[in-house]
Amino acid sequence: MTMAAHDSSARWKTFFLEAKETEIFTLLSKQSMTPTLSIPFHELQAFDPDFAEDILQFPRQILNTGKDTLREICRERGEDLDVILRVGELPRDSRRDLREIGSSDIEKLRSSDVQVIKISEIKPRMHIAAFQCESCGVTQEIMQNNERELIEPIRCLPTDQGGCGETAGRGGATRFNLVFNVSRLINNQWIEIQELPESVESGAQPGRAKVLLEGDLVNKHLPGQRIVANMIPVVYSEVVKNKKTPMFDIIYHLISSEHESVPFTEIKITDEEQEEILAISQREDLLRLMQNSIAPSIFSTGVMNFVKRSLALQLFGGVSRKNRDGTRTRGDIHILLMGDPGVAKSQLLTYVSALSPRGKFASGGGVSGAGLTAAAVRDTFADGRFSLEAGVLPLSDRGLAAIDEFDKITEDDRKVMHPAMEQQRINISKGGITASLPSRCAIIAAANPKQGRFSNRATNTSVLRSFKETGLPAPLASRFDIIWMMRDEVKAENDEMIAKHILRSRTRGVPEALIDEFVAMDPVEEDKEQVIIRGEDGTEHLSQSFLRKYIAFAKRHYHPNINQDVMALILEYYVQERQTFGRDDTDEGGESNVVPITARALEALIRLTEAHARMYLREDATSEDAKVALAVFKHWREESGIEDESEFSGTTVKERNKSMIVKNIIRDICLENNNLAEINSIYNRALAKNIDELTVTNIIKQMRSSGILFQPKNDHYSFV
Repeated sequence: MTMAAHDSSARWKTFFLEAKETEIFTLLSKQSMTPTLSIPFHELQAFDPDFAEDILQFPRQILNTGKDTLREICRERGEDLDVILRVGELPRDSRRDLREIGSSDIEKLRSSDVQVIKISEIKPRMHIAAFQCESCGVTQEIMQNNERELIEPIRCLPTDQGGCGETAGRGGATRFNLVFNVSRLINNQWIEIQELPESVESGAQPGRAKVLLEGDLVNKHLPGQRIVANMIPVVYSEVVKNKKTPMFDIIYHLISSEHESVPFTEIKITDEEQEEILAISQREDLLRLMQNSIAPSIFSTGVMNFVKRSLALQLFGGVSRKNRDGTRTRGDIHILLMGDPGVAKSQLLTYVSALSPRGKFASGGGVSGAGLTAAAVRDTFADGRFSLEAGVLPLSDRGLAAIDEFDKITEDDRKVMHPAMEQQRINISKGGITASLPSRCAIIAAANPKQGRFSNRATNTSVLRSFKETGLPAPLASRFDIIWMMRDEVKAENDEMIAKHILRSRTRGVPEALIDEFVAMDPVEEDKEQVIIRGEDGTEHLSQSFLRKYIAFAKRHYHPNINQDVMALILEYYVQERQTFGRDDTDEGGESNVVPITARALEALIRLTEAHARMYLREDATSEDAKVALAVFKHWREESGIEDESEFSGTTVKERNKSMIVKNIIRDICLENNNLAEINSIYNRALAKNIDELTVTNIIKQMRSSGILFQPKNDHYSFV
């Protein structure tokens, strides 16, 4: 141990009195429940570089000395405080990946970028224990630095300090009793942490660790949260059959933690890259460039171009806003890809989840409701109670979750998706735990039809009828901003182009075995340094690493506002859509009660507009952004043959029209005939409106079951 560690008390005293006078005054005024003094590492470094370096090497002894020194200063000023020292903002050279921390880091101060996945309940721990001697009644205090063992005194204080000097234990003349009301307790909590997914190599399992928290750090962390943990790795001997072994377990003592306030800080962008991003944002063909950059190895024909365009917008996302009444409107865009097998849905999902900062991928066959939201698992920390472990959606908070084989998730497990998609919070009530976790992520899902292929297009015009073929519930459809129907259509010219593209890209890839043996370069690594890459067919696209930086930069710095011109365009489309359907319905002779476009669609249009503006790095959305959003939105509705968003509630426009017409016919006959409508009169008038008798009978049956009509006598109906 160096000199700085030995004379640390004097160095601490100088530092506190010269640099922390104001903070000590605040501590003495008892403004917080847990007296804590936070010290950024750079302050210590500026004050005394050698001493700061020693804190990284011998943190436990030096921080304990600092705590005692600060307590002494407080005592001199009339207050006995158990002050906790928090040293944070450690230098980069002390940062380690969690699974790399080993024997050389034990008892050193280290920091790591991690994600919290589990938290335990609070447990009080005695950190200063007071013991009273039975023979003379003198009390002595012992610091408890080991949370695994209560350290008791062996001998009473010597006679010159007021004690009797007797020993305890076998052959001793005294015993020591723990005095609870004099001892000092502090709150403790265990959390489990895991490495960030983007820093884990492919095929490797992310490192996990147990961390002990104390004092003010308790209850400051939630499952799914990203933090920089500054901690001391400590070892304990493994115990097998009540015998200690030479193998040791590492647990961590948390000294301080920095919560991430700015999203995507894990993606570092240099000044040159920032200039490059700003230059590319000025390109006129930016939208096409972005579209081509989404899974460039997948050949785009027909609807695939528009699917890629919508995925590019999804990656940028709209702006989440909080309202004055505390409610929140989501900015994340949700997309559903329905399609026949072999139309590259899974490829798109894999690419987008790998591209998105904080993307997660899950497959419906291998995920449960608990895996999507949060699992209540037995608490391995202590007494076997339940604790929460975050699933895919909370872990991809502020990112993107790609869920393949969406239709394979069981019906009970799918129900958890409804609040997670709209409110973007997951409320958990299981295993005696009631909690709420944030899931502010965009969702891209892919679903296959139950029958293997979707039925023929000529008979299947509406998106909801296709949606029903996947076996998914109708309310889930309304949660998606965009639903694409991707068909495996036979078109000779397209088939030949796709086949050529597949054969070209299939044969030009680098063999994996050569990459593993370091004979050939990984093509992904080669492209990392590039910005724009020219594809096989001569089209330009951005490299994956640069596109990720572009998205992170845009989401971090640009939050577009919607002005009056943009609102006017969206409003005009909204009103026009409703009026168009209203007029068509009135021509039929019924009331204008059809709802062709809902408020959810309005929000989707706003999100798409904001995403397009963000792509162009604009602070204010323009009418150009709104036009692109409207084009994308109109295209999927028309491409899918959607007639009416009321289909998402399970009834089509035509069914609702007929129901309204029959209702109006019965009302007219009742007005003419003392609130009594005879069945034949209803049939005759309905026939004139091209509605057959069977449909009329079914509508009347529905109206009777819902309590609108009753039957005073045979074949006669009246309104209730």
